Amino acid sequence: MSDALPEPDCVPGAPHPRDTKRLIGQDAAETSFLEAYNTGRLHHGWLMIGPRGTGKATLAYRITRFLLSQSMDDSGMFGAPGKPTSLETDPEHPVARRIAAGADPSLFVLRRGGAGSTESDQKKSLEAGKFAKDIRVDDVRKLNGFFNFSSAEGGRRVVIVDAADEMNMQAANALLKRLEEPPENATLLLISHQPSRLLPTIRSRCRELRLSPLGDNDMANALSQALPDTDLDQGALTALTSGSVGEAIRMTNLSGPAIYAELVSLLATMPRMDRARALRLADAAAQRGAEDKLDMLVDLIALILARLARAGTLGVTPTPEATKGEGDMIARLSPSPHHARRWAQTAQDVDAKLRHGRAVNLDPAALILDTLRHISQAAT
Repeated sequence: MSDALPEPDCVPGAPHPRDTKRLIGQDAAETSFLEAYNTGRLHHGWLMIGPRGTGKATLAYRITRFLLSQSMDDSGMFGAPGKPTSLETDPEHPVARRIAAGADPSLFVLRRGGAGSTESDQKKSLEAGKFAKDIRVDDVRKLNGFFNFSSAEGGRRVVIVDAADEMNMQAANALLKRLEEPPENATLLLISHQPSRLLPTIRSRCRELRLSPLGDNDMANALSQALPDTDLDQGALTALTSGSVGEAIRMTNLSGPAIYAELVSLLATMPRMDRARALRLADAAAQRGAEDKLDMLVDLIALILARLARAGTLGVTPTPEATKGEGDMIARLSPSPHHARRWAQTAQDVDAKLRHGRAVNLDPAALILDTLRHISQAAT
């Protein structure tokens, strides 16, 4: 892409969804969209739902390339053309090349911009890789210029919203007006990791495409595509990420498997917590500039508590293990439904504690250490 600025809709270390060569394991969603297109029931608004990292944005770009490369003339030169059987677009097609370069005038990507109130501040923020916390109404209003300009060119127009969950209320209401009165030949593709956060009226004006977590075989293929050089255990990555390739990439980049292994080793010492080990873990995540690793540690604490609760409820330890020794640790700390209920409650308490502590800017190391103490008490 010609614009070298960091992008908020790209997982660091992974190809941008527009550059991902294949979409793996989501045939049902692709077939559903293609059927709507071939039967003349192409809705103007599509809501792509599913866990983060399962290919929603990759599908959005596949659909965009497909739509913008299709002729608007259904009759063809020698009568009705055959119906397309795939969303695949030749990578050498002019549309595919323009989208890869971020230069197709018929596509608008609505996403978070730079932080700051002025255009200059926002540009500086983008250059530093700092983004606004949400999609703002001014971002949505840029659609006015896009539709006014592109209407003169004729043909289809596509808008990708990545992610719709990140719109603030004003932005959501502004986009809703577009969904209520869509421009001619426009298709809006909304990506949503948490559809419960969307306005019900937005959901009601879109047709859903649901993407599912990848199964073991599809996950292995997707990881081979996204992380061809990794030497990490793919089974462990799958267990830690619940079939999300995007999360697997994020976890690999931030040493997630190693952090999780340290958490498992620490919980294995409970209820007599190894304080020195706990301090090292907390201090490592609280270093200046380590915000991403702190986020990862918080996510992994939630994950290990969830796996404890689930194992006790089902009466079986997770298979495969996410790291060596996890099975023995879980079998000892959560051997029954009674223990599972305790871990489920602990997960809720810890989540509330961490949310509050981070909202009021408590010292991260102290917050993590206090959280680990709370978990140790639950292990008694």
